[in-house]
Amino acid sequence: MNSSVPFQEIMQASTCTTEQALAWFDSLDPVDEAFMLGRWRGRGVATGHPMDGLLELFNWYGKEFLSAEAVHPLVFTASDGSLVKLDPRWMSMKHARNTPLARHAFSRRLFSLLSRLMRTEQPRARLRMIEYRGKVSAAMQYDNLPINDIFHRIDDKTVLGVMDLKGMRQPFFFLLEREG
Repeated sequence: MNSSVPFQEIMQASTCTTEQALAWFDSLDPVDEAFMLGRWRGRGVATGHPMDGLLELFNWYGKEFLSAEAVHPLVFTASDGSLVKLDPRWMSMKHARNTPLARHAFSRRLFSLLSRLMRTEQPRARLRMIEYRGKVSAAMQYDNLPINDIFHRIDDKTVLGVMDLKGMRQPFFFLLEREG
């Protein structure tokens, strides 16, 4: 797999390396803040990262960009099917990516219960244009965490995101597909 391989072929592969995902990301065009507005459905791109599949285990829905100043970075699907916006400052990224306990069924039940306390209607991130790997593109910056999610355009309805977390050795990759 390389950066010239079409999107469909990459997504049909069960996994790719971080280097292949970075080459793919680098081959894509950047986006501006206006392009990101709206609600987006997310899913991970398997690269062997410790977080691969973790968000999906907890019913991650995606992200919602209301404006450049108002972003809901973590939207999940509740047990009743409704969408719930969670405050990321209550979620430990360090423990989530480093412990096998996070993948245990007990953790999913506990998360379901605790998510009632972590709900928010207040946006907890914002959009900014930043340079990453030599290109300036829209990036979501969390308000209270050292995380930037940088986006590059696959097509009019799909972006590839790279989570850049301070102290994380390899980036985490995900896709967002525009709702509607």
